[in-house]
Order: sequence, then structure tokens, then C-alpha cells
Amino acid sequence: MKLRRSMLFLPGSNAAMLSTAFVYKPDSIMFDLEDAVTLREKDAARLLVFHTLGLPVYRDIETVVRVNPLNTPFGLQDLEAVVRAGADVVRLPKTDSAEDVHRLEAEVERIERACGRAVGSTGLMAAIESASGVVNALAIARASPRLIGIALAGFDYVMDMQTERGDGSELFYARCAVLHAARAAGIDAFDVVWPDVNDEAGFLKDVEVMKRLGFNGKSLINPRQIELLHNAFAPTEEDVDYAKRVVAAAREAERQGLGVISLNGRMIDAPIVNHARRVLDRAAASGCRQ
Repeated sequence: MKLRRSMLFLPGSNAAMLSTAFVYKPDSIMFDLEDAVTLREKDAARLLVFHTLGLPVYRDIETVVRVNPLNTPFGLQDLEAVVRAGADVVRLPKTDSAEDVHRLEAEVERIERACGRAVGSTGLMAAIESASGVVNALAIARASPRLIGIALAGFDYVMDMQTERGDGSELFYARCAVLHAARAAGIDAFDVVWPDVNDEAGFLKDVEVMKRLGFNGKSLINPRQIELLHNAFAPTEEDVDYAKRVVAAAREAERQGLGVISLNGRMIDAPIVNHARRVLDRAAASGCRQ
């Protein structure tokens, strides 16, 4: 099971952060060439990220690069650089339709063939940031077998909806639409950034909402949020103990050739068994909640 609980954003122009961010151990690192980089720094940031992707310290962590939109002067240049440098995943911002993904896929394949990289080895992620993107979320999620996930970007979305970030109710429909699209397509779903890095209580409340909805992970803008997020996703010792008993009961029922699974007089069906196995997988990967 590939854990993608945390995706840490790093400005592509910040050499100090790019050279040290691996020590914080997020599940994925996002090198940002778009909004976090000023116009005059675009070329320098692209070159910096290109060389950073080749560092040995990033071989054991998933690397994601948010390129500029392909309809800007920088998008294709970004794509040429990061695909050739070996980025694991390319994140396309402002994805409004399946056609946006199709174009990205075609350009990535062209570059892979040109540079000798295995065709299909570059994963894709679509960031949904508008009302159009939310409405088209299912088509976007199913647009390419390369898609590892879709992400909701909260700030641009609420601007497009002519509202602002508040208690989370302004994101509820978009979160549900993106999440359902991801599940229908069999890919991961990533929640929005929590903007106030000093509001730990607000962050944890927001994490609880997205976790209960079913998101795989969350985009982060500060390393201090990583440990909090990972701990919130970890199962409790009670969860693990119950999951072990469910799986053991399922194995015993299978051994006896029984079609019905029972645990302490309660009937256990396949979805509960599958959930228990996921809990154990997560515990094996991340430990229990502290």
C-alpha cells in the first residue's frame, strides 16, 4: 500500500529548502514551479528543480513537480525539464477538463520517447481548482491510466466560487465531488492545504474532516504539519486489536469452509474484513497513534 498522507509543497526557487526537505520525511515532496515562483525566477527555479531531482537523497521518496499550465510560456519548458530529470509524478494545475489531462499525457509521452525514459513511467496528478473542474471531476479522474490521483486546490476554487475560506462548509460539495470521482476511477484523492501554519487546533480539525470523508492525504505547506497529519492517520491500538481479531475470524471461517464469518456473536461481512486488512496495512506502515 503506497502511503500518500502528506504531500509537502516546496517553492522551486528556494535552494535551501530543496536541499534539506527530505529530512522531514513526508510521504511525497512537491516541487512547485507555479504559484510559489515569481515570473523572474521561473527559469532559475526550473533548473534548480531539475538538478534537485537527481540528488541521491530523493531516490527513496516520491517526487512530484507542479508545473505551470501548458498554455503559459513556461509549461512545456517545465515539462521537458522534469520528465527528463526523472520526476515520479507531474502535477497539472488548473485542470478543468479531461482534455487538459489528454494533452499533458501526450506531451509527457513525447518527452519520454525523446529522452529514452520508459514510456508510462511518469505518473500524473490533476489539480482541480475551479467550478468547471469540480463538475468535470469524474471525467478528469478517468482521463488517463497514468493518473495516480486528483487534488482539490482550495484557494483558487473558493475564488472561482466568489466566496472565501471559512469553516469548511464552502468546500463540502467540492470535496465530495473530487473524492467520489477518485474512488470511481480507483485513484487517490488529496485534500486542500490548511493555510494557517500557526493554528494547530484548526489544522487537526480540518484533518479529521478530510479523513472521515475518505481522502488519502493532504497537501501541506509547512514541515511542522507532517507529524501531526501522520499521527492523525495512524490507527489506535484498539483499532489494530479489533482488526486482528476480524482477520483471524475470517481466516478461521475460510479454514473451516464456512460462508459466514462470526466474531463474538456478530456477523462480519467482506467489507469489514477488507477494512480490517487496510487498518493492519496502515499500522504496519506508520505504527499506532500516539
